[in-house]
Amino acid sequence: MNFFKKIFSSEKKISEQEKQTLDKGLEASKSSFFSKLAKVVAGKSKVDDEVLDKLEEVLISSDVGVNTTLKIIERIEKRVAEDKYVGTDELNKILREEIAGLLAETNHNDATTFEIPVQKKPYVLMVVGVNGVGKTTTIGKLAFQFKKAGYNVVLGAADTFRAAAIDQLQIWADRVGVPIVRQQMGSDPASVAFDTLQSAVKQNADIVIIDTAGRLHNKVNLMNELTKVKRVMQKVVEDAPHDVLLVLDGSTGQNAFEQAKQFTAATEVTCLAVTKLDGTAKGGVVIGISDQFKIPVNYIGVGEGIEDLQVFNKFEFVDSFFK
Repeated sequence: MNFFKKIFSSEKKISEQEKQTLDKGLEASKSSFFSKLAKVVAGKSKVDDEVLDKLEEVLISSDVGVNTTLKIIERIEKRVAEDKYVGTDELNKILREEIAGLLAETNHNDATTFEIPVQKKPYVLMVVGVNGVGKTTTIGKLAFQFKKAGYNVVLGAADTFRAAAIDQLQIWADRVGVPIVRQQMGSDPASVAFDTLQSAVKQNADIVIIDTAGRLHNKVNLMNELTKVKRVMQKVVEDAPHDVLLVLDGSTGQNAFEQAKQFTAATEVTCLAVTKLDGTAKGGVVIGISDQFKIPVNYIGVGEGIEDLQVFNKFEFVDSFFK
């Protein structure tokens, strides 16, 4: 138990403003979850099999996911068996501790700021995800946060299948004040990525963020396309990309799980960003995705503002969720 006391009593690793934004962004999820939880314990004084069965339903309906829910229930069952008697008034605290413990085991992203590996220059981040999940917006907000942290950033508009995608990224580049490399709609995405890295090297840039097409109708074509983009980039920067970031829309709940399955099968995803957590009751999806895919959630979107993309701090997330 000392492990959890240490976590929750430790000094906050995010600013007070970021914490307030996180709290506000999770309000809908928290309100929905605890209203359901209140019904579970109504009229009950002890955590028994009936309470656990209903809690399982609450977690699944909160988009935590079946497999992750079963893990959480199993952990709580063990606590109940060890302690002999667990009152329903303790359920909130136990849930908080067990979910934090689960995230500690499965999410290895311990970054608290927008930073990059110092030995990688330029650090190349390739961003994937279906249309509509907030991919381009996430790239723009990332560029802003990286620039704010003192890095020189270059964007590459390699989603050449939609003119709107190129134009939208241009708007973000202008807004943030970073250079962008783009070609005409229909151009070869690998060619754009190649030109972007060449430009970045010439400019002595610190970070390159490459946008890619948000199509998922044919996994084989997607795999081939992303493989080609990677291969061509490596002609300029030998070990590029250093990370492949998959952007998922948290408000879609279980659909985000399916997208994660598809993209992790099509390419080697190394980190995740979960967007649109504000205004949705499906914030539990972050817990399930963190657990199920064993891929670190690096960033979460908790608002529409340019600064509302945050580095995902698992303990701050749980703290806000159960606050």
